[in-house]
Amino acid sequence: MAKKFTEISSELKEFIQNQKIFFVGTAADHGRVNISPKGMDTLRVLGPNKIIWLNLTGSGNETAAHLLKDNRMTIMFCAFEGKPMILRLYGMAKIYHERDAAYHQHIDSFPEIAGARQIIEMEVDLVQTSCGYAVPFMEFQEERTVLKSWAEKQGKDRIQEYHKERNSLSIDNFKTGI
Repeated sequence: MAKKFTEISSELKEFIQNQKIFFVGTAADHGRVNISPKGMDTLRVLGPNKIIWLNLTGSGNETAAHLLKDNRMTIMFCAFEGKPMILRLYGMAKIYHERDAAYHQHIDSFPEIAGARQIIEMEVDLVQTSCGYAVPFMEFQEERTVLKSWAEKQGKDRIQEYHKERNSLSIDNFKTGI
């Protein structure tokens, strides 16, 4: 059965820290809904109602575009090992670019990762757990290194050009803030 909480408990924080992947859901008032998988060491729980995560360069930038239109966001974790559980965090989010002071305030919370694009800060207003009984067992092998290697090879200037060319508009032609 689903359970609702007003904050991230220490037990749920530990569960979050042990996950290798999380999923981000966003939507504007019209257009497509986006669900995006995120990996690597890119999420931090700052308190019972606040998280930040490092958004890396990708082929699209839907999350940023949606947050500029409507700042609702859902993050989902699910256990692929151990005790079954699905955890959802619901709340409102802000997006910070390298030009923003808040980006520099938070960037040291993460390991240096080439291709870091934005930091998203989320104020969590609802935490929900559910059973996850139908989620399959899956064994983690290792992190993929393709994005990291690609971004390192490009260098900062070429990454910024990529952002302008490929990440400045969403698939629905919404501006992303880049």
